[in-house]
Amino acid sequence: MTTTITAERRELGRFLVIAGQRFENGENAPEMFSRAVDAEWHRMLGSPEYAAFCTDNAGAVLGHREMSGTGPIGWVAAYEEAYGPLPEIWFTDDKGVLDEAAFARYKETGTVVAEWDCGPTTGDGDDVVPGTT
Repeated sequence: MTTTITAERRELGRFLVIAGQRFENGENAPEMFSRAVDAEWHRMLGSPEYAAFCTDNAGAVLGHREMSGTGPIGWVAAYEEAYGPLPEIWFTDDKGVLDEAAFARYKETGTVVAEWDCGPTTGDGDDVVPGTT
């Protein structure tokens, strides 16, 4: 049986890799600015496969927490070094609509300035860690 990996799931895995590396290096949590990738993260959080998926990508089970802000996205260079330029899905909302202006600015400048409302957590303190049942 073949499982189709969606662009959202592939990019969530890559985001979790970056998150795991940042946490390992003592850096801040990466900002989740994509509505499409975040929607996939929410779909996976309560699933039995999340713990394995997260561990395979981040090296540990990471939680999901509110953390809002706006500004430059600090992990883009690490992503590009590992995977190349960010694909369109990062600039797509949860309904599949591409923000063409934001994607064009990224392609022109190589930087992403965006809003975000969540990010990963290691599960310490008051952070929410997903169930693994």
